[in-house]
Amino acid sequence: MTKRKLIEVALPLEIINRASLAEKNRKVGKPQNLHKWWSRKPITAARAMLLAQLIDDPSSHPDRFPTEDAVRAERERLHRLIARAVEWDEITKPSSALMSALRPLLPDVTVTDPFVGGGSIPLAAAQLGVNSSSSDLNPVAVLLTKALVEAPSRFHNRKPVHPDNINAQLTDWEGSRGLVADVEAYGRWMHSQAATQLRPHYPDIDGFPTLAWVWARTVACPNPACRIDIPLVSKWWLAKKKGKETIIVPRIITDQSHPSGLRFAFSTSRDMNELPTSGIMSGRTGTDCLSCGSSVPVSHVREEGMAGRMGTALTAVVGDGGAGRKYYAPSDAHVSSANVPRPETPVSGEISSNPRWFSPPLYGLTDFSNLFTNRQLTALTTLSDLVAEAREIALKHALNTGSELGEPLEHGGSGAEAYADAIGLYLALSVSRLSNWSNNQCSWEANGEVSQQMYSGQAMGMAWDISEANVLGEKNSGSFLASLKSIVDPLRMAHLQGDHHVLQCDARKAPLANHVVATDPPYFDNIDYSDLSDFFYVWQRRILGQVFPDLFRTMLVPKGEELVANAHRSGGKDTAASEFLAGFAEVFDHLRESVSPEFPIVVYYASKQAESLGGGNSRWSTILQAMVDTNWQVVRTWPIRTENASRRVAIGNNSMSTSTVLVLRPRPADAPRVSLSTFLDDLRASLRSALDELEEGGVAPVDLQQAAIGPGMAVFSQYGAVIEADGSPMTVSAALIRINEALDEVVNEQEGDFDPPTRFAIQWYRYRGYAAGPFGDADDMARGRNTSVGAMEREGILVTRAGKIELISPIKLPGKYDSVGNPHISHWEVLHHSIKALEIDGIAAAGDLLRGVISRADGGVDVDMVKELGHVLFRIAEANGWTKDALSFNTLVTSWPELLEIAHDSKNMPTAQGSFDFEDDE
Repeated sequence: MTKRKLIEVALPLEIINRASLAEKNRKVGKPQNLHKWWSRKPITAARAMLLAQLIDDPSSHPDRFPTEDAVRAERERLHRLIARAVEWDEITKPSSALMSALRPLLPDVTVTDPFVGGGSIPLAAAQLGVNSSSSDLNPVAVLLTKALVEAPSRFHNRKPVHPDNINAQLTDWEGSRGLVADVEAYGRWMHSQAATQLRPHYPDIDGFPTLAWVWARTVACPNPACRIDIPLVSKWWLAKKKGKETIIVPRIITDQSHPSGLRFAFSTSRDMNELPTSGIMSGRTGTDCLSCGSSVPVSHVREEGMAGRMGTALTAVVGDGGAGRKYYAPSDAHVSSANVPRPETPVSGEISSNPRWFSPPLYGLTDFSNLFTNRQLTALTTLSDLVAEAREIALKHALNTGSELGEPLEHGGSGAEAYADAIGLYLALSVSRLSNWSNNQCSWEANGEVSQQMYSGQAMGMAWDISEANVLGEKNSGSFLASLKSIVDPLRMAHLQGDHHVLQCDARKAPLANHVVATDPPYFDNIDYSDLSDFFYVWQRRILGQVFPDLFRTMLVPKGEELVANAHRSGGKDTAASEFLAGFAEVFDHLRESVSPEFPIVVYYASKQAESLGGGNSRWSTILQAMVDTNWQVVRTWPIRTENASRRVAIGNNSMSTSTVLVLRPRPADAPRVSLSTFLDDLRASLRSALDELEEGGVAPVDLQQAAIGPGMAVFSQYGAVIEADGSPMTVSAALIRINEALDEVVNEQEGDFDPPTRFAIQWYRYRGYAAGPFGDADDMARGRNTSVGAMEREGILVTRAGKIELISPIKLPGKYDSVGNPHISHWEVLHHSIKALEIDGIAAAGDLLRGVISRADGGVDVDMVKELGHVLFRIAEANGWTKDALSFNTLVTSWPELLEIAHDSKNMPTAQGSFDFEDDE
């Protein structure tokens, strides 16, 4: 009999969510910082989910845990281990004590992710000492995972080969220390060689190292009487820090060499009175000419770009002044330093013309070589060529240490050639990473006073003002050494064990036999992975084409077999959706035929909450339909938050960055076909028990609707089919709608468990919020709920004025609330006063208020019901678009574990009157 795994039963979800959020907010020191990839899963979540997927739930071993108490105690112990496993220190510096506790629990299996992407799942496996064999169709994803997982595990505890490192006489080369030392040594050699060749093109300024040159694109004014070259800038700011404000000041000077007889010249200024009030370029509205005042529409800029008439003008030079940035006006010498011949063999490849993600082709920048200045191309090609030289030197050094030549890294080798390949891999990724910081789509960021990368998000926008960073700098963003540091810093944390491989393969054909599958597949049309990664591929192919010939067979990243719903490539949304569904059905068919039957498979899926229950070809319905059609049953889902659930923008726009972890088992071949009424009865019963469990597990109100899909789909997908009233089988899209309706019913049923004043207030709030309504309506409603308007007014729930009643919102509550001495309290009162305490005085005050409620001699109210009320009111507020209210309810519920921790603290427990004073708010 198949043993249930922990992930199918219970998880310390709130702890995992907090760790995932903390990791996302960590800007440096993450393994994922090694190179740009899109939508990586937090390594904390991947570790926790993988542990829970592999570890048996205690209920699967009645011989060892014969009672419910024994099962519960063991489950709590396992949860404590998972909580430790997601601590950042345990990820970067794993303790032997934790690993010793985990090792007996982990089976001897191989984990696989057929959509490996940024490599979070195999990295989690390697950190836990579990073998992995993963794949991806995208060569860039494969290469990154080789660097993140395969190479560090292959050369674990390897001594370095560079003479400087050997002569250092160190004896401790534990983990990746030897590999890191060599990558740094050969990287410094590359920098030295590049500086010798490129130094004339990167001059200092006023005795200081130059950090960046700031350029503006230019087009001729469309006014025939003007025709001056207009600077296209998105801002005139260079620095916005208080006391250091600096701007670019354009002025018009005579220049008879120009057809118009005029041109713009630029200077820098600390005088904010000189800040231009116009001339800002927008990709939507265009700009205006600072010379003649003519409007310059976007269409004109595009026409000039497509005709090859878009130029550039140097607007400022940024120097490293030691104590801070220094800004200078352009000089002829610095303009001349950029006048570099174009390399004879630059990278090339056509940029996608899909306007959803790619703007440069609209302006004539259609080839990847168009995305770089001549100086940038020269620097990047020089560094690219030096990678091959560094690899050859590393190979000689490795052979000199007595290492056998062996097979190359691509073929699984671990000798001298494979080690040299690994050195070349990391150096190549340093150049590839640098290309993202050294191209003509990078801009100067005035708040941080740094040069920014092109791919800060999931699209290639159009930059008007360009920041050309000094690639020879010592520490500035956009320098080769900064890029090298970003490669080796994650590598230092690579305490990896086990046997790990990654190969290029279509997920429909990936070798999965008897493997354990955990995967993070593409999310319908969220990200255009192949077209986006072409930018890196053209550089990686140029540098590593001879080292990994099988990986770089094609001119660009393969696209024909990519499982992304790309309407631009497929000829429309409907075709893209049907191709996506068909492709994923093949994937899940392949999984069902291949994977280990002992373990559930785990699928991460990201979706905005607003999409999660939509009809038609929504992302959720499409991926779930593929699973159901291939006879998979959803046995559990877990929402993983990687954004703060209290964010106003998240609640207002349904833009939570939430991944849902779907846990799947094969559906039995003899699963019954049932009627609609049977499905709905089973669905309501399942949601009633699941709702309490989800709320107790710390699921935020904003995530509850999405989380409820899990138990809902578990019911739907256990059947061979659900037959609609017309005799047709129910689709997943229709099932999702039914699940949402049933969830509303179950949530509404909860209202009967609240005290009478709270039941009245919920109903009134549902229709009027905190707005006023007729006294007569309120009086009738109150009587029907065994309370009265007068009693609720005395208890501070509502106010009456001129024949109207109005619920009191948290911010308008009176300034003093006695949670211990009040004769009568309600769930509604406690919730609203807790919100006010939390928002005004913070979490300690709100926790103290709840402590007073718990300490009451009459038992007060059930504080768990207060949290449940927060869930109920959140759904009402969200359905009505009351964003501010929804934010308050959601914040209280997500803060609940901390509030209860304070409330149950026995120290300073109130013994008499407990009061909390607030300032009155109007």
